[in-house]
Amino acid sequence: MKKARSAGSDDLRAEYDFGSMRGGVRGKYAEALQRGSNVVLLEPDVAAAFPSADAVNEALRAVMRASRVMRRVRARPNEKLQRTVVAHRR
Repeated sequence: MKKARSAGSDDLRAEYDFGSMRGGVRGKYAEALQRGSNVVLLEPDVAAAFPSADAVNEALRAVMRASRVMRRVRARPNEKLQRTVVAHRR
């Protein structure tokens, strides 16, 4: 039979001084964790529009494809339709 845990057993003892420990720096890996993280929080109204994470990813991929197409269309000027210089008026 296991012993019952007391309510205060998860607290640290007062004699622990992490400031004097070698390498005991608060938030040492916080920046690396944020760089490697890919979690995005959606607003509740946006999240309600999608039934699953896969649906969100599919919608975002469609937006990315559409924006690439639009960039390609804008990048190619149609020289026959666009005037670059207006004739001088006399």
